[in-house]
Amino acid sequence: MGIKFIKISVVYFVIGVCIGMYMSMTQKFTFTPVHVHINLLGWMSMGMAGLIYVAFPSAAKTTLAKVHFWLHNISLPIMMIGLAFLVSGTEKAEPAVATGGTLMVLGIILFAINIIKNVKQ
Repeated sequence: MGIKFIKISVVYFVIGVCIGMYMSMTQKFTFTPVHVHINLLGWMSMGMAGLIYVAFPSAAKTTLAKVHFWLHNISLPIMMIGLAFLVSGTEKAEPAVATGGTLMVLGIILFAINIIKNVKQ
């Protein structure tokens, strides 16, 4: 699971940097929250989770790790697409942000449980 997390985190990094470059080139910074969240929750959080899973393979082999991976990768696009619409003025996108955010928190809680339970010296 660690390598999967690391590889997908790089995809999110490219997306986040491209959004940043677009905003810089157009001098329109409407998507700053999307840019920041993709870089933090996609690139940094998933990259760190991947490194932790590489360092502690017993945690990576669990069902919790798999569920965390899928919840993270389903919820982040839902939340970010919803957020992009929301900051662009589409108030009806709010449920997508809330749904994606709730699933993200659930995935992170499962990650925390997995680490507490399965990471040992």
